[in-house]
Amino acid sequence: MSEKPKDSSTGSTPVGSSSSPSTAEQSAVSTTGRGVSSPFDSPTQQFPAVGRSKGPELTKDVPRTDEELGLDPGPEVPTVGEGATATATATEAAPTYAYASIPPAASQLGDSGRGLRRRNGDRRGTLDLGLFVLRLIVGGTFIYHGLQKLTGWFEGPGLDGTRDMMADGGWDHPTLSTVLVIGGEVGGGVLLVLGLATPFAAGAVLATILDAWMWKQGMVPGFQYKVAGGVELESILAGVAAVIILTGPGRWAFDRNRGWATRPSYGSFVIAILAVAAAVGTWFWLHGGNPLVGMQ
Repeated sequence: MSEKPKDSSTGSTPVGSSSSPSTAEQSAVSTTGRGVSSPFDSPTQQFPAVGRSKGPELTKDVPRTDEELGLDPGPEVPTVGEGATATATATEAAPTYAYASIPPAASQLGDSGRGLRRRNGDRRGTLDLGLFVLRLIVGGTFIYHGLQKLTGWFEGPGLDGTRDMMADGGWDHPTLSTVLVIGGEVGGGVLLVLGLATPFAAGAVLATILDAWMWKQGMVPGFQYKVAGGVELESILAGVAAVIILTGPGRWAFDRNRGWATRPSYGSFVIAILAVAAAVGTWFWLHGGNPLVGMQ
């Protein structure tokens, strides 16, 4: 009989090693059909223990308390009772905030918030447009009559004719009177249209038209309002000039950035009184007489 050949794949068993496989090797062979070549092939196998000489030194106790960790606050930090007492003392000394150590930041709205409230509470609508139209009509009317007296346009008397008219009407200084009336009508009318120095411009035309009203009213006894050539137009122009002084020119004017443009105050009332006083003073200085005599 011939001998059975040996399996060359397994090789010879080294001397001094155990010839019988371990339980984990047998389980691996039965499961995978092959031998165990690495300890990682069998997860149930126990890994060899690492020598203590190769690892970190673990013989020293691990710190566990605040003192061992160096976190002890020490005597300089107050305890809970001491901290409460110090807080109460600081609260009595100066106002503090309950939930913050610094004051809260100021509101970022600032001027923009006030501007928003101002815009919402100051809705003027078509008021500025109405005041602009009113200034155009009143200022244009005074410019029209002033150019009639100054240049003779629009079938006017001209400068010489105006001076003669003032002399025949009883004015003591006809040349000065002519300069005053033309300056008040042309200068005041132009400034009214532009909305520039509006209270003073309206005061000038108010004084001028009041003198014209007293002149016409004193020519004939009786109230000269509805009669031909009476004081109806002068009364309307004087009233509108006073309204412009008290309301301001509006925002459609060169005075739009001034206080009297949208919110006139006591100053406008003073200007209106001064305009009336100037008209009365000029009347008694350059003409004289009581224009209200004979009114019924």
